[in-house]
Formats: sequence, structure tokens, C-alpha cells
Amino acid sequence: MSQTLRRFFLTLLFLSFSSTHLLAADAEDASGEEPVIDIVGTVADHDYFKAFGAKVYLPRIFFWEDASGTKQFSFFLSTKKAVASDNFEQNDQGAIVPVEGAMVVDLSITSHLMYFWFSLGAVVLITMYMSGRYSKGIGKDVEPQGALQNLFEILFIFVRDDISRENIDDHKADRYVPYLFTVFMGIAFMNLFGLLPWAATATADLTVTGTLAVITFLITQFSGTKDYWGHIFWFPGVPTWVRAILTPVEFLGIFTKPFALAIRLFANMLSGKIMIIAVLGLIFIFADAFGAGAGYGVSVVSVALTAALYALKAFVALLQAYIFTLLSAVFIGMAAEDHSHGEEHYNAEHLS
Repeated sequence: MSQTLRRFFLTLLFLSFSSTHLLAADAEDASGEEPVIDIVGTVADHDYFKAFGAKVYLPRIFFWEDASGTKQFSFFLSTKKAVASDNFEQNDQGAIVPVEGAMVVDLSITSHLMYFWFSLGAVVLITMYMSGRYSKGIGKDVEPQGALQNLFEILFIFVRDDISRENIDDHKADRYVPYLFTVFMGIAFMNLFGLLPWAATATADLTVTGTLAVITFLITQFSGTKDYWGHIFWFPGVPTWVRAILTPVEFLGIFTKPFALAIRLFANMLSGKIMIIAVLGLIFIFADAFGAGAGYGVSVVSVALTAALYALKAFVALLQAYIFTLLSAVFIGMAAEDHSHGEEHYNAEHLS
């Protein structure tokens, strides 16, 4: 146990020092009168992918309309090649736009999208590997073998028993387990990948969390029973004039739930990333303002505090995956539930 803890804290220290090095590298790239540290630029989505100090530019894919009104797809290996084609240029905000015509949709691959794919790919590979072991009887006829299979089984049973079956009717709960388990594992991987110094946190992007929330929204609505829609558009057991108030509120609630789902995950992961960068950035700010000695002095506190933040962020990464999955199960369970009409009769008797 003590050996495991020692390795854990050594890993945190390694991540802290590695982050410092990468932030310094970014500051060097931004030569001239640029700020000492660019926090927003560090957490933003990029057209390149970093791994072990190397920078790999990602393809740019555009669906755009030229000056003659012809719509077409264009593919380039990088942003530089797109600009070199003379059909596109980079505007003041850094976006690539057609020189003549208009951009219909930018389908370019970005750093956040790469880590979204990495995370879902990891979930698929692990699930396929475990499926193979269970099909051989390992975990069914005999006890699960190895730390990975034991951890996989613990997480799967946790999602099935403590999230899905606790919040969705018993006879419907198991059909939603594959989705809930995929969401839980996918978000956990995206959050944990974000702890790597060179990696991007895909869940710190609103388009990623929004897409996940939309999927939950669609599953929720398509799972809705007659009772669920009845409670939204014709709330039972209340006077008609009360329904005139409740119906808009209930209808609005259909959309506010996934909105809150997306914002909650996005804000928590983005703030955690910014906090770590800001604490490490104090080293460069003090070094720039008061000299190298001050930078080295502050680094002792900054690195120690960052190590603590990494531990907290690792916990938050799993906690946010749990919260998103739990709320998804709650929303689906509320829509798929076959309501007892006893409550409606009670309301009718006491409100009429």
C-alpha cells in the first residue's frame, strides 16, 4: 500500500514538473511582447495535437461555398496548407475562412476531438477485451482474474446496480446499462486524459459535453411513456387554470435538464484545468517580474500546490463522470417510469 502511494505521489510530481516544462515551451513559442503565460490559449481547442513534446498538425476539412455559389468539400493536411491554397485565409480571430464566398460548416479535426476519439476507443477496446474473457468463462465459471478485470467488473456492477437499477424501473433498467456504462467510462477517460501535461481535456469543450447531453436528451424523450407526456402537457389531478401555469414550466424543463447537464461538466473540468495552469503560471510571472530567483522560490510552493490539485482533479474527474451518468439515469428513469395513478387521485381529491 505504501509503495502504491509513493508511486502515486511521484507520478503527481512528474506531472507537475512536466506541465511546467510544457507551459514554458508555449511561452517560448509566443515570442515578442506576448503575455508571460497564455491560459486561454492553453485550454482552447487547437488544430494540432501534442504528444511527448512533438506537435502534429491535424487535417482541415471544409464544406464551403465559393463566389459563384457552388458548394464543395475541401481537404487539407494542415492549416498552413489550407492558407497556401489561396482559397482560404486566417481572419483576426484566428479562424480559417474562404477568401471569396462563405464557410458552410467547418468539419476539421481538432485536439479535443482527438481525445474524444481516444477515450471512446479505449472504452471499446477494454469492453471487447473483457467480453472475450467472459466468453471464455473467466469471470463467469471462475473468479475474475487480474486487476483490470476486477476493476472493470466493479465499475460495471456499480453502474448497473447503483445507478441504473436505483433510478430506472427494474424491468427497464438493464436496457440502459450499455449507454450509461459507456458514458461513465468515456467521460472518466476524457477527464483523466486531461491530467496528462501534453493532453487536452475534451470535456472542457462545450461542444463535447453538449453532444453527450443531447444524446441523453434524445434517449430520455424516446423513452417517455404516455404518463410522462401527460404530466408535461396535461398535468393530472390539478385544476385547469393551474395546468396553464404548469404546462410551459414542464415543457421548458425538458430542455433545461440537458442544458444543466452540459454546463455542469464543462464548467467543472474547464475551471480545474485553468486553476492548475494559473498556479503553475505563477512561476513564470514571478520570474518575469522579479527575476529567476523569485521564480525558483515560487516554484516550490506552486509545484507542491499543483501536486495537491492533481490529486483533487483525479477525484473530480471520476466524480463528474459519476454525476453526469447519475443525472442521465435520473432523467431517463423519470421519463420511462410508469406512474401510479394513486397520487393523481390523491391530488384530485385534495385540490378539487
